[in-house]
Amino acid sequence: MAGIRRREFMTLLGGAAAAWPMAARVQQAERVRRVMVWIGGSSNDTSSQQRDVTFRDAMRGLGWIDGRNIKIEVRFPTTNTVDENRAAAAEFVALNPDAIVTTGAPILGALHRVTKTVPIVFTLVTDPVSDGFVASLARPGGNITGFTIFEHAFAGKWLEMLKEVVPGIIRVAVLQNPDHPAWNSYLRAIGAVASGMGVEVTAAPVNTAADIQAAIPAFALVPNGGLILLPSPVATAHRELIASVALRRGLPSIYLSRIYPMSGGLMSYGINLIEPYRQAAVYVDRILRGEKPADLPVQAPTKYELVVNVRTAKALGLEIPPSLLARADEVIE
Repeated sequence: MAGIRRREFMTLLGGAAAAWPMAARVQQAERVRRVMVWIGGSSNDTSSQQRDVTFRDAMRGLGWIDGRNIKIEVRFPTTNTVDENRAAAAEFVALNPDAIVTTGAPILGALHRVTKTVPIVFTLVTDPVSDGFVASLARPGGNITGFTIFEHAFAGKWLEMLKEVVPGIIRVAVLQNPDHPAWNSYLRAIGAVASGMGVEVTAAPVNTAADIQAAIPAFALVPNGGLILLPSPVATAHRELIASVALRRGLPSIYLSRIYPMSGGLMSYGINLIEPYRQAAVYVDRILRGEKPADLPVQAPTKYELVVNVRTAKALGLEIPPSLLARADEVIE
């Protein structure tokens, strides 16, 4: 063996064999993971940008540095139509990511139809069990888990609070993207409360700015009305338009999150829309480290916040009841 005795050669060979698993582990640990993220709202929207930053910051805090050991690719919907969701789902899965983070039921439904293997962490979905995305909240059982926004029955609370501020309301229009899977469930929940209050519920499907500019004035032609805006990327993208048209038409309104009264709406009651992205990062971290979505329970919100815009109330000629102001987490003067 050209100067190397057999025993020495075997020693070298054995050492190389022992070192190989360690080298393989190091190489595996340094493999750059790919995470695809679908965020509701356009890339120019401040709320959408904040969700993106929150997720990236949370991942960095967990040791995942974008460009070093992970590649985070974010997509922002332009219209959030069925076709757009279908195309995005196909693109995401074709890129063979290690995990996908989604926002809302429409895109989650599209992904669910495309893959049963890629780990998916959802945010802002109302009822993943009824929609067939998971087997149960405690044991999702497949490749999907995540964080819910609230139960359908929660939508009835919006009407109760709107009626508390404006007792004379006898009509309410419910604005929502008609492609949203939970559309009818929301309407049923609001209708169940409305029937005991003597309030007529009108479904107002909106999917574009033009829809909003047509639907709200048409509803306002008859007095004593109010608006409930259900969560959707359409609502988020056009929240300032909705608030301004509602104010011009004298319609009190209630929304899911503080971003709406911050944009001129009357009030909101619901969750902080940013926090689920911090939570999603924790689940993605656990998945990348070997845990299965099937074993990670779907989590529900633990805190809801009430935000009231007093400026908008004054512009509408309303006086917010002191009892409601006392319960508010934030009052916009």
